[in-house]
Amino acid sequence: MAFPPSFLDELRARVGLADLIGRRVKLTRKGREFGGLCPFHSEKTPSFTVSEEKGFYHCFGCGAHGDAVGYVMRTENLSFPEAVERLAVEAGLEVPVATPEERRREKQRATLLEATEAACAFYERSLRDAAGREGLAYLRGRGLDDDTIARFRLGYAPEARGALKAALQSEAMPEALLIEAGLLGRPEDGGAIFERFRGRVTFPIADRRGRVIAFGARALGDAQPKYLNSPDTPLFQKGGVLYGMAAAWRAAGAAGRVIVAEGYMDVIALARAGIAEAVAPLGTALTESQIELLWRMADEPVLCFDGDAAGMRAAGRAAERALPHLKPGKSLRFATLPAGDDPDSLIKARGRAAMEALLAEAAPLDRILWQMETEGRPIDTPERLAGLESRLESRAFSIGDKKVQYQYLAEFRRRLREAARGPAGAPGGGQKWRGRPGRFADRRETGPVQTGPRLPPEGLRRRREQALMAVVVNHPTLLDDLAETLGTVSFFDPGVDKLKQEILLHYAASPDLEIEGLVRHLRQTGCSEALAAVLGPEVTVHAAFARPEADPRLARQACIQIIDSLREPEVRAQLAEAEQACGRAGADDWAALKDDWESLEETILAAQRENGRHAASGDE
Repeated sequence: MAFPPSFLDELRARVGLADLIGRRVKLTRKGREFGGLCPFHSEKTPSFTVSEEKGFYHCFGCGAHGDAVGYVMRTENLSFPEAVERLAVEAGLEVPVATPEERRREKQRATLLEATEAACAFYERSLRDAAGREGLAYLRGRGLDDDTIARFRLGYAPEARGALKAALQSEAMPEALLIEAGLLGRPEDGGAIFERFRGRVTFPIADRRGRVIAFGARALGDAQPKYLNSPDTPLFQKGGVLYGMAAAWRAAGAAGRVIVAEGYMDVIALARAGIAEAVAPLGTALTESQIELLWRMADEPVLCFDGDAAGMRAAGRAAERALPHLKPGKSLRFATLPAGDDPDSLIKARGRAAMEALLAEAAPLDRILWQMETEGRPIDTPERLAGLESRLESRAFSIGDKKVQYQYLAEFRRRLREAARGPAGAPGGGQKWRGRPGRFADRRETGPVQTGPRLPPEGLRRRREQALMAVVVNHPTLLDDLAETLGTVSFFDPGVDKLKQEILLHYAASPDLEIEGLVRHLRQTGCSEALAAVLGPEVTVHAAFARPEADPRLARQACIQIIDSLREPEVRAQLAEAEQACGRAGADDWAALKDDWESLEETILAAQRENGRHAASGDE
């Protein structure tokens, strides 16, 4: 079966070769490429190389060589059509049927590429003609020399009507083809055909292979819009392409990073300064497809935005768009330019070193989210802290990957604790939690916070473990979200740990758990004693959230908080501080244990009340 070359190009572009091979082979980045032990023959010294940029793998030991399709054919013993179909399902592409119509479309696509290439050459010539003097003067005024103009193939669309059509239209390139390529437009009212770009400087937009597929164009006078892009065409979908992508893809491998700027001129300014691994979206916020492209170029793309309100809004939109798609090791970082500066002006005024310093200090995504939720909002009362916690949890729960989601929840709670007990002038307003978490007191009354790494008493930890498993047994549907995270928690009590392991094994075999069936299974597997302790009144009398009749949302939040406390040293220190404030440090002190459970519920309920108050008022 023959597949259209354009489909195979799209398939290879969507399937990350390093990600595909990395599922079986431990790969290590080496400059622009990845290296590892060859999966096709036994070796102790790595001789296997993967080039994401070139789209192929090669083993210098056994000579194995191929692309993503060839790799799947060889590792899964599939035919070429079978491998293509398997990868197409993974990439979300529909496999085309090789009909005469498909072959006609493929030929038309090649002709469209000829049209956009011819238009690019026409715009380049026009820039050097008398009609293009204004455009050339603009580029010169921006400090661009002839080499830069030629390198980026900048041009000018003449103001004269019909100039492009007259230059390109022929028997091989009829009017209909130029319209389909996005070079000409047809009014909806059936009026005269018009050029898409007139009186504008043009910036050719290329695909990953460097082929011109569309244009961006800047007005020189007061015409609106200031920037204009080609419409979507069979060659070009604005949300799936980045300006400067072809050159940046090559440079990103060597640099180990990719920079996302706001516009065409920013990309050009960065490239002129020696930062060739720069791209830009096409006048809109980053799309999910563009973020996936960026992650194939580098694990943590750096988004470089202007320091004004519009730049901060763009950063916020990018952060929100990326959250559901975060994966282990894949994130975004944010570099904010000084107010009034763009990359071009900053580099001209202070040189590349200033730009590099700014990029080196790029903030991680979690810090940007914290800033978005706290800037201009006081958090100096329990209710305000609960509201902040609710907003941050909503952000974290939008993350699809459970491991990343857990880490964000843990980091946000750490910051919340610091805000609550932080030093004067910090986000907590100079206040801290005293005694039971959730009660405010002035710092001067209690002295400095004790933050030394200290494990909680054995009795208290055992009760926490029991309460956690009571929540899971009485609310087994929570395992749909928390099973993977629960498996990473080490338990102090061996009986409770065995109980946890049996629950996770049973869940893996039968995900649709019910309380009665789960309890019966645990008793049959020798966990009766631990189960009785977990469900006994000593646990549930002060841990109402663990009871079967508890609100599932309350149970879920309690479950997450207990897991957090068992894993986070900061929480252990806080519990130790609470015991000290109560004047009781004994490991089996029931009063301290009672305080701990009640304060946990109090914190959760405060968050529920604040969340409900926002919902009632219509706040997001």
